[in-house]
Parts: sequence; structure tokens; C-alpha cells
Amino acid sequence: MKKVALLGDSIRLIGYGTKVPELLGKDYEVFQPKENCRFVKNTLRMLFDYADELKGCDIIHWNNGLWDCSLLFDDGEPFSSDEEYASNMLRVAGLLKKITPNVIFATTTPVRADHPHNNNADIDRFNAILVPKLKEMGFAVNDLNALVKKDVEKYIRSDDKIHLTEAGIEVCSKQVADFIRKF
Repeated sequence: MKKVALLGDSIRLIGYGTKVPELLGKDYEVFQPKENCRFVKNTLRMLFDYADELKGCDIIHWNNGLWDCSLLFDDGEPFSSDEEYASNMLRVAGLLKKITPNVIFATTTPVRADHPHNNNADIDRFNAILVPKLKEMGFAVNDLNALVKKDVEKYIRSDDKIHLTEAGIEVCSKQVADFIRKF
């Protein structure tokens, strides 16, 4: 039996994390925090809290970004600067690699165009900053952004403009489970 950890923000918590354990089936033990990992610095802190649960993981699938690139205060500055995001994400990446060499990073998913605090240009910029660095370090990259971008109206909810619809959960869950099965 392979031990898998799913770490990430609400795209994991109320999104693909609700279906992946079932899709993986009885050959996988799946751990995921009961709470939202939110922004990367919060995830970094949670690595300490969940050290025992992460010990012995064969595969870790992880995402962060929507909180980090959000413009919460309408001052033109994202919650995390580009540099802070990259630095903290690379720190988390290094810590996860100490647990298992099989770490999958999932790109940050897009939002609907009229989301009040996030925009796809910033999401794309954050993904573009991080993905090449992670690939250089040998990380697998699950491009959930490209998957969801194929039909944002279908895959992102119209009420909150950021979370996955049932159709979005289905396609993302399948892609996450397929990536995990490659290891």
C-alpha cells in the first residue's frame, strides 16, 4: 500500500481532495489536513504540525497560490510578493523532498474574470515564476491551471468565482489521481 499526502488550499480541501481518495482506491492510504492550507507560509507552518502524518509518505501532491497572489486590500499588492512566494514555495519544496522524492506540484488554478480579489494575470505570473524552478529541481508538475482554463465557466463556480464546480472537481480529481498513480 502506498501512502499519499494531499496538501493545499481550498482547491484541494473542498475540491479534488474530496474525490481523490476514492479514485485511488484501497491500494493507497491518503492523508490530508482537515483544514485549508491557505497561503504558502501557512503550509510551511503546517508541515511542522503534521510531521508525524507526513512521515513515511511515498507521494505528496501539493498546491498553493490562490491566497498568495490575491489582492485582498485593494492596494495593488498581492498577499505575498513574488519573491516571498518563490522563496517560501522553494523552502516547502525542499522540506517535502526530504520526506519523499515523489513530490507533485499542482499549478494554481484560474478564477473567473470577475473575481474581486484574484486575477488570472497574477496567477499565471506566480505559476511562471515557480514552475521552471521546480522542474529544474526534478519535481513533477500537474498543470491543473491548463486543465481548468479549457473551460473556466464550466469548471469554476459562478457564486464565488474561485472554487471548483462539480465538473471541475471531477476533472481535477481524475488528473490528480492519474498523476499519483504514475509513481
